[in-house]
Amino acid sequence: MSTRDHYLAVFTSDKTGPRWREWYGLTEAEKTARQTAGLAAIAAWDEAHRDVIVWQGGPLGPTKRITDAGEVTDVVNLLTVYMVVRAETHEAAVRLFDGHPHMSIFVCDGVEVMPVLGG
Repeated sequence: MSTRDHYLAVFTSDKTGPRWREWYGLTEAEKTARQTAGLAAIAAWDEAHRDVIVWQGGPLGPTKRITDAGEVTDVVNLLTVYMVVRAETHEAAVRLFDGHPHMSIFVCDGVEVMPVLGG
């Protein structure tokens, strides 16, 4: 299977930024309402784009990093959720995520999209 039309999309979120501060300021009822609306919107987005989703991916958890010297540390980065999509061009792949619920309802602030090379 060729991967030349496949793109890795990584949703980003500054876990110390204003969107997260706003999220933590919500009441439990407000969080629950936003989560319910957000999950429904994501399901609708996924259904509308099912023909271009190659790998559903999912949320990313806490990160550990190992250096070339073998030192392991806990790190915080912007990586939040990932998926692989199919598109005719890089620009078309990026545009798939315009207004995505992870950014419009949840706390992601962007999506980095890159071609999957090889294969």
